[in-house]
Amino acid sequence: MSRASTLPELRERYGARYRWLLLLAVMTGSVAAIMSSTIINVAVPDLSAHFTIGQERAQWVASGFMMAMTVSMLTTPWLLGRFGYRRTYAGTMWLLLLGGVAGGFANNFELVLAARVAEGLAAGVVQPIPAIVIMRAFGSHEQGRAMGIFGTGVVLAPALGPSLGGVLVDWFGWRSIFFMVVPFCLVSLWMSARFVPTSAPGGVTASSGAATMDWPSLLMAGAGTMCLLNALVQLHQGAGATTFTLFAAAVVVIACFIQRQRTLSQAMARGEQGSPLMNQALFADPRFAMGSVVAFIYGMALFGSTYLLPVYLQLGLQLSASFVGGILLPSGLVLAMTIGLTGRLADKVSTHIMVSLGLGLLALSFALILVVTLGTPIWYVVAFTVLGRIGLGFILPSLNLGAMRGLRPDLIAQGASAINFMRMLGGSAGVSLCGIVLEWRLAAHGDDLSTVASSPARLAAFNESFLMLTALCALAMLAAWQLRAPPDAAAQQQSGQ
Repeated sequence: MSRASTLPELRERYGARYRWLLLLAVMTGSVAAIMSSTIINVAVPDLSAHFTIGQERAQWVASGFMMAMTVSMLTTPWLLGRFGYRRTYAGTMWLLLLGGVAGGFANNFELVLAARVAEGLAAGVVQPIPAIVIMRAFGSHEQGRAMGIFGTGVVLAPALGPSLGGVLVDWFGWRSIFFMVVPFCLVSLWMSARFVPTSAPGGVTASSGAATMDWPSLLMAGAGTMCLLNALVQLHQGAGATTFTLFAAAVVVIACFIQRQRTLSQAMARGEQGSPLMNQALFADPRFAMGSVVAFIYGMALFGSTYLLPVYLQLGLQLSASFVGGILLPSGLVLAMTIGLTGRLADKVSTHIMVSLGLGLLALSFALILVVTLGTPIWYVVAFTVLGRIGLGFILPSLNLGAMRGLRPDLIAQGASAINFMRMLGGSAGVSLCGIVLEWRLAAHGDDLSTVASSPARLAAFNESFLMLTALCALAMLAAWQLRAPPDAAAQQQSGQ
């Protein structure tokens, strides 16, 4: 008996439950991709010591991954159109698997970094796919619930990644961090062969994507991101002329990228040949435009804190990697429970309220770090991290849905890629920015992380870095309030419930 592959065949074989099996399949791959992005953070101190490199260079295992993931997200719609859903999804899992194995066996830092870039490329392509599945395979009355279930599994990965990573680093060394993604990738490959269709969920054929890849735009996006991140690094090192040159190059390249997308989008609207990576028609919808702004700032705060918090606990509070994992575990479990509940609320409560409340709680959790000293009971830190994860639980199911609900069906795939791109671009900058601000404030307080013992001066430097994250969340709240649905759209949503 031949294996079902097209959407009608899979629906006939599995019945009404098929859309949930499909969601589970893409969720498993996303868990593998996202876990690989965050689990490495607790191993940064060990990597720095093993390869005898500075903290600012070791953090490139995180920021290099983020940069590759950010740029590759823009290729998802084209890859789905060119190769189909099943082959695209399986290809990303193979690349992620190979990156994990290569990184685990690497004997020099350059190979480790190359393996992380390969993992980032795979993670970037796969991440927009679940949002596309949810928007196309589920009705509007089920999308919040589906996003909540999906989010429960996916956000558990970055939440539990540091916990699991801390134990692995202490017991087996930093190489085990790379091998961790292997079983997830194998399960994802097995599930993709059974549940991911060759045609798109919602009945859109896989061949509906752009006929050609816009390689010039992709190169511009990659070059602009690279210049921006390197400018941040040079800013910390005090290379004024180099910093200015890189920032100027980033501005010019990004401006050229935006202009090219506008030109191609206008050509497509006139029925002429054009295949933009980021169709400017997306930003004609005010909610999507403001959602992209929120996603960028929120990405800076989220991924910056994911990098900063484990380093703070290990090098600021002098805790072991495995103990850090234990501290972060309760917050991960609370996040999973919160997002499961708020997913249902996302179908009923306005997006701007959910996102603003979540950002407020996240900002408060960062600000409360300032009361922690070397003598503070550890349960304070646990409580503050739990508070932040509750905030994340309010944001994650709502932001994508609220931003994308006003888009035309033919723009959903590009919308999912674009808003993920904005979040990860912010995340890439946030990881670098946290490392730079931390090193800057350490120098200002007369300390550095090469000293074994911590001190009040070191904690002050960490506190000022967390204050920066607090300010970013407050800024995102201002943009989040603009996510209010137009009166006619709000009325339609209520009538549909």
